Amino acid sequence: QVQLVESGGGLVQPGGSLRLSCAVSGTIFSIAAMGWYRQAPGKQRELVAAISSGGSTSYADSVKGRFTISRDNVKKTAYLQMNSLKPEDTAVYYCNAPKGSAYWGQGTQVTVSS
Repeated sequence: QVQLVESGGGLVQPGGSLRLSCAVSGTIFSIAAMGWYRQAPGKQRELVAAISSGGSTSYADSVKGRFTISRDNVKKTAYLQMNSLKPEDTAVYYCNAPKGSAYWGQGTQVTVSS
């Protein structure tokens, strides 16, 4: 059974940073692409960043240059480093692995506010 557990969310001031983690079990992590998504209140879930099994990355325009997705295949963990956070980044962040599958974590709340 595939399980994903996100962590690292919290309250941060505008301009601050957070690092989210997604620990994956029950699947062959090293060959799976994965993605970080977010959902703000009243909005649809959106793809924030994705990383292929080979390490190729892609980002939503709204986070390019501020967020970095990475992965550690030994630890079976994916990360989302978020810098220069803005209030509009406030959302629940989810990881999805393999990307496009039905497997999601429980989400971690990120709140950017002064």
